[in-house]
Amino acid sequence: MPHTAKNINLEIEKQEILRRYKCLLRAAHKSKTAKDKQLIRKAFDIALNAHKDMRRKTGEPYIYHPIAVAHIAAEEIGLGTTSIVCALLHDTVEDTDITLHDIERMFGKKVAKIIDGLTKISEVVDQSASIQAENFRKILLTLADDVRVILIKLADRLHNMRTLESMHRNKQLKIASETIYLYAPLAHRLGLYTIKSELEDLSLKYTDPEVYEEITQKLKKTQSVRTRFINSFMAPIQRALDQHHFKYEIKGRPKSIFSIYNKMKSKNVPFEEVYDVFAIRIVLDSPSELEKSDCWRAYSLVTDFYQPNPDRLRDWISTPKGNGYESLHTTVMSPTGKWVEVQIRSKRMDEIAEKGFAAHWKYKEGSEENRFDAWLNKIRDILENPESDALDFIDDFKLNLFADEIFIFTPKGDLKNLPKGSTALDFAFDIHTQVGYHCIGAKVNNKLIPLSEPLKSGDQVEIITTKKQKPKEDWLNYVITSKAKVAIKNALNEEKKKIALEGKEIIQRKFEHLKWPFTNTNHTIIAKYYSLKDPLDLFYRVAINKIEASHFGHLFTLEKNKLIPTSQIVSKTTSQANPENYVDLKSRKDETLVIGETMDTFEYKLSPCCNPIPGDEVFGFITISDGIKIHKTNCPNAVQLMSNYAYRIVKARWTNQESIAFLAGIKVTGIDKVGIVNEITQIISSELNVNMRSISFDSIDGIFEGKIMVFVHDTNHLIQLCSKLKIVDGVIHVTRFDSN
Repeated sequence: MPHTAKNINLEIEKQEILRRYKCLLRAAHKSKTAKDKQLIRKAFDIALNAHKDMRRKTGEPYIYHPIAVAHIAAEEIGLGTTSIVCALLHDTVEDTDITLHDIERMFGKKVAKIIDGLTKISEVVDQSASIQAENFRKILLTLADDVRVILIKLADRLHNMRTLESMHRNKQLKIASETIYLYAPLAHRLGLYTIKSELEDLSLKYTDPEVYEEITQKLKKTQSVRTRFINSFMAPIQRALDQHHFKYEIKGRPKSIFSIYNKMKSKNVPFEEVYDVFAIRIVLDSPSELEKSDCWRAYSLVTDFYQPNPDRLRDWISTPKGNGYESLHTTVMSPTGKWVEVQIRSKRMDEIAEKGFAAHWKYKEGSEENRFDAWLNKIRDILENPESDALDFIDDFKLNLFADEIFIFTPKGDLKNLPKGSTALDFAFDIHTQVGYHCIGAKVNNKLIPLSEPLKSGDQVEIITTKKQKPKEDWLNYVITSKAKVAIKNALNEEKKKIALEGKEIIQRKFEHLKWPFTNTNHTIIAKYYSLKDPLDLFYRVAINKIEASHFGHLFTLEKNKLIPTSQIVSKTTSQANPENYVDLKSRKDETLVIGETMDTFEYKLSPCCNPIPGDEVFGFITISDGIKIHKTNCPNAVQLMSNYAYRIVKARWTNQESIAFLAGIKVTGIDKVGIVNEITQIISSELNVNMRSISFDSIDGIFEGKIMVFVHDTNHLIQLCSKLKIVDGVIHVTRFDSN
């Protein structure tokens, strides 16, 4: 450790640890009895002693971390004594001499089981050598046992994100990408909206620091204007609520930085044009039997003063979201011509929305099965299939985590929740796997519709089946739910396995003819040669005549019972240097990019999905067949690559070089007037000596949009060009776009 006792005041640290522990006890609202406090103290003492010689990257005592995780679990998620004890001890089994057996002896089976789950998660998540998606599946398997494992893991991840400052840049990018890709959607689905928003904001802080800083500063600058606007907007509503004797609280808070960033990106507008940067929330203190009627009465008062947008009314009180979220959302027009989102909910609904349904769910005495249980059961259904591809699984699962919901009725009037965009085929599989397998058609509101047609909320759906029907390959294009995709893939795989047996026999006869050993290793070598994922794929392709087994004798040679592709014998030096068949990395003279830990120069390609240019913050990704590809760190695909393939990410940065020009796209919009195109092209070609590859302008109803492809040296050169164009009279926006 770099820190010594000389430069650390141990007495001050001791006092600080005690202060943090007392804060934790104050946050532990549910741990009121003497027995609860005794258990927490016992766990704290054990953790303190176990971690006494350990320090975090910041140099602080390690015990600060478990205390902080326990504090988040208690204060921000609302968990009780068992969870606080587990949070305090969550790293002891993995990092110290304490065993699971010790934990069970001191705290019982329940605590030991939760800590075992947390330890397993750490083991899989922190190994960057394995694909993150596979890890996430393992994490979810622990959720099937006790959801507190996931809740404590989210608290752990939140504290790590809050203290990410001290990590190296490449580690920050990996952890932030993993957070936005896996943990934020999971927090969202568990109803932990506050934690989900903070995880998203902190991820953006590290994946795109400039944008994060820009939005943060603009929110600070506009705070006083926002406060004045909210006060004047709410004044008449407050008077009306008082007259009707409501007990209420009003909260006016800005949207999260990440959601503002998403709006700016999806609508391609600057911060100033994101109209709903804040929402106003009216929280009513109503008894449970009057909650629903009071919310609608309050809605009526709001719309007495302000015109609502009928397309933006969301009633999650009559039909709560699958994670228990209940609220009434409306968007109304303010006197200044701005749309304002107003959320109306009761105190109970607000607490569930802030802290998550999970915290109020299973640990109350005698609580019954509810929507949350139903959601967990769906996860268990998906997890029951161990053969599905991990990356497909995580993509499907993420889609289902983030999706808005629609409500569909069965012919008997039962209500089913499905993600928005679900089809009749999704609905069939949601009823039962066998219903899905044999589905040949569907009636929606008594009319026959194609199986691929998306359903709408309120539809009544009847599924038509026949025993002769079997799942088809193109069904995968008709469904969006994980349950349906997994079931269809399973059925197709079973069919594929039957066909593959024929291919296996063909290969076996060929191997016998060539006197080659018929081993799994040799099957894998041939499969890899054809870029197939496993021998089963090879057997299948041979059976359907996509691969000719008769060619094997020319393509492979046997050495010590192991097949070697003949192409590798020709260039053996390449294969030794590069056993994974990634790419032969040669240096080149006109290099402008340095790559890897030692920052050597290698062969690379610029990725067309984000079109990086010198000056952009970039990273390298080792592809299987196309060498190293360079992406911007804020590339749309970066999060997925860093989350799933962290072990194939290499550092990369630009070096100074002005002799090479890079292609970049600029989009210009503004008011169409005579001579404006000429003025724009003059600036580009004459003033800054920039070469244009292509230019196109469209004009509709007095507004023009131009797309110009230019050759620039680096980001600064591009920024300079954009700044010049912005001052042209009539130009409203100048933005960079990816030129793919």
